[in-house]
Amino acid sequence: MVDVIRVAAQSKSTAVAGAIAGVVREHGRAEIQAIGAGAVNQAIKAVAIARGFLALEGIDVICIPSFADVNISGQERTAIRITVEPR
Repeated sequence: MVDVIRVAAQSKSTAVAGAIAGVVREHGRAEIQAIGAGAVNQAIKAVAIARGFLALEGIDVICIPSFADVNISGQERTAIRITVEPR
């Protein structure tokens, strides 16, 4: 199982993109999780940048969004989970 890449609103999209590309190269797929509008924005930008990184190597990836319920400090939150995998 691949570790989940957690993205915050303050995350640098290029750094997250590098992590996504590295995980896809190594494991064949990546899982990204974001909670909140700012974090989701950074995550989507990172996926777009990672697509560019991987395209240079001939890897065409798609992203599959879904919801995930997570428990943070005893509080239930809904996160966006994005699976990135080769087409």
